[in-house]
Amino acid sequence: MATKTNPLTFLQQVRTEVSKVVWPSRREALITTAMVFAMAVAASLFFTLVDFGLSWGVQLLLGLGR
Repeated sequence: MATKTNPLTFLQQVRTEVSKVVWPSRREALITTAMVFAMAVAASLFFTLVDFGLSWGVQLLLGLGR
C-alpha cells in the first residue's frame, strides 16, 4: 500500500517538477502549430484522392460507371 503524502510536500514536489519543464518559445509554438495544420491539410487531400480513386475503381469493376 502506498504511503500518504502531506499535501504541502506534494505541492512542493509538483512545483519542483514543473520548474524542470522546458517550455517552447512563441516562435517554436507557432511553427509547430503551422506544421500540424499543413500536415492535416495534406493528409485530408491524400485521403480524399484515394477515396475518389477507390470509388472510381469499384464503380468501374462493378460496371456501374457507364
